[in-house]
Amino acid sequence: MAHFAPAFRTPLTDLTGNLITHQSDTKCADFEMRAMECLEAYGVQKGRSRCVDYMDDLRECMYKSKQLARVNVMRVERHRQYYMGENSEHYAPAAKVPGY
Repeated sequence: MAHFAPAFRTPLTDLTGNLITHQSDTKCADFEMRAMECLEAYGVQKGRSRCVDYMDDLRECMYKSKQLARVNVMRVERHRQYYMGENSEHYAPAAKVPGY
């Protein structure tokens, strides 16, 4: 994940710096705060090696790559079961309307 720091600090960069964060997103705000606190403690250069776990957690929260890979594996298995004749229906029946 790339982090960009402005070449010149101005009041404008301080005002607009918070626009490119996940602090308004309730799901990823804690992950981002932990990652940024780690980077602040170690600095950007050393933090790239020391804060890898925090950055990986933030990246997973933002992009959901493991979750999407898991869903894809389940979809492929469901297709395999249907084509091999293990399931009579291709997809599971939908939930009832007021159901959760």
